Amino acid sequence: MLKPSKKSQKFSMFSWCLYDWANTAFSTVIITFIFGVYFSRQIVGDETLGSAQWSFAIGISGFFIAFLGPLLGAVADNSGKRKSWIFWLSMLCIVPCALLWFATPDNSTGHILFVLTLIVIANIGLELAQVFYNALLPHVAPKEKMGRVSGWAWGLGYLGGLSALAITLFGFIGLGEAEPLLPIPKDNFEHIRLTGPFIALWFFIFMIPMFLFTKDVDIESLSFFKALKKGLNQLFTSAKNVRQHINLVRFLIASAIYRDGLVTLFAIGGVYAAGQFGMDFTEILIFAIGLNVTAGLGAFGFAFVDDAIGSKRTIIISLVGLIVVGGAILLIEDKVYFLILALGLGTFMGPVQAASRTMIGKLCPPHLMTQAYGLYAFTGKSISFMGPLMFGLMTSYFGTQQAGMASIIIFWVVGLVLLLKVKEKR
Repeated sequence: MLKPSKKSQKFSMFSWCLYDWANTAFSTVIITFIFGVYFSRQIVGDETLGSAQWSFAIGISGFFIAFLGPLLGAVADNSGKRKSWIFWLSMLCIVPCALLWFATPDNSTGHILFVLTLIVIANIGLELAQVFYNALLPHVAPKEKMGRVSGWAWGLGYLGGLSALAITLFGFIGLGEAEPLLPIPKDNFEHIRLTGPFIALWFFIFMIPMFLFTKDVDIESLSFFKALKKGLNQLFTSAKNVRQHINLVRFLIASAIYRDGLVTLFAIGGVYAAGQFGMDFTEILIFAIGLNVTAGLGAFGFAFVDDAIGSKRTIIISLVGLIVVGGAILLIEDKVYFLILALGLGTFMGPVQAASRTMIGKLCPPHLMTQAYGLYAFTGKSISFMGPLMFGLMTSYFGTQQAGMASIIIFWVVGLVLLLKVKEKR
């Protein structure tokens, strides 16, 4: 069997990274910045109620992701190729996303349920596809390059999401007093509804190179039902023999805690900026874009550090950076200093996520790779409610958002302490 050339290996890795560029657009444009706001304001007509319903839908999808991630991962470890799983799960996101064109400003119960169902299905497809995509990393990248490939992909993801957002804002919707480049009708909010089909097309086009040029896992393929039976047995065996994988378990717990801090920061960052520093919508949008840019640049920059000193040390350095900068943010009251420190905070966010993905590939036995990434998704989703809940409780109890921000730092500190007990080897 001919060994692939260095050029083809590099193109295989680049094509794998491009999938992050493709799929992050959904989270950035649909979930976070554009469609969630449109749903609350124009479809529901009540921002408080609409935000609650939107969050509830994301929570429901998180439940299914947590349940199905390890199960499908165990099946995939025994069913052969993983790219087919990625394709069909990606389509489970793309098709509902395209159907958001029909999300007209109608606040009837049936219509609201229709839109929320599309969001639930799309988010499940996106996150489960990510399980199988992540599990390809150790097969796509040589061991000595896993860190930088994961970092490049994560950085491309941030930049891809921001590129799609920029096209949406300046091409379809407009920003502030600036009119959009395309004369799209606004009578029935067509200019916003068009973002659904646009992101679906974006996702589909940019994921194609991975399916054409990235190598798949080369293992014996079983039928679905045989793979399901073997995968379930394997999952139960892993649970029964958990002490054999105690190092991996420790990392899953530690990463779930510090990742929950990151998820909470993304969720409430805009709220904190508005409440603590009086920033308006345009300022918050610019702040969020800057945060994503620095996170992407951080993921790119630390990609080489990951391979040079190891994933665990990279995560430790990044968590220490988050804790120090986050602590400094609690002490300042000036908006300009806040923006500068917040951009510094973003620099450490990307490396934590990218190096954590690499760490799983280093700790897990090869035959349990997808199952491990499924458990990685499970542990993250299973406690994802704790960060926002703690932020709300601390803010309410002490009467200040600074106390809520302090709770995020506590998650990073606890995750860091637990991480110190993890050994970076299989």
